[in-house]
Amino acid sequence: MDPNDNSLVLTMIMEPKHANLFGNVHGGEVMRLMDTAAGCMAIKYAKCNCVTARADEMQFLKPLRIGSFVTCTGSVVYTGNTSIEVRVTVDAEDIRDKTTKGRYFEAYFTYVALDKQGKPTPVPPFVPKTAREKKLYEHVKERREFDRSRRASLKKK
Repeated sequence: MDPNDNSLVLTMIMEPKHANLFGNVHGGEVMRLMDTAAGCMAIKYAKCNCVTARADEMQFLKPLRIGSFVTCTGSVVYTGNTSIEVRVTVDAEDIRDKTTKGRYFEAYFTYVALDKQGKPTPVPPFVPKTAREKKLYEHVKERREFDRSRRASLKKK
């Protein structure tokens, strides 16, 4: 894999089957699309099977409607020894009125790379290059350290 190739894009048009009776796309449909984009990115990066370990910081910024053309972008932002953290953003444009554009959702997904026996396996390290990549890397690193300490304190109780 090209070391600079750490993102991918999935696109889709939201149809009535994705929404409720009022035309709002179900959050679960968007989460499925985001998990698919993140999973594809993790597999592409690790070049092996990867499974979802965690989804967090899911932010629903505004409602998504039937007829929206959705662009879902997954980008590697951090790696551990066997884990890959993927930031997923969802941008959309209502193709009916062509005026409603923007960011609708974002989240972070953690994947664990697995070998052929289903055991965690090392992944290539991610080295942030741009200022934005470095900022996201530090954000994820801090959040992971906070989560680790929180889990440790819960185990003591």
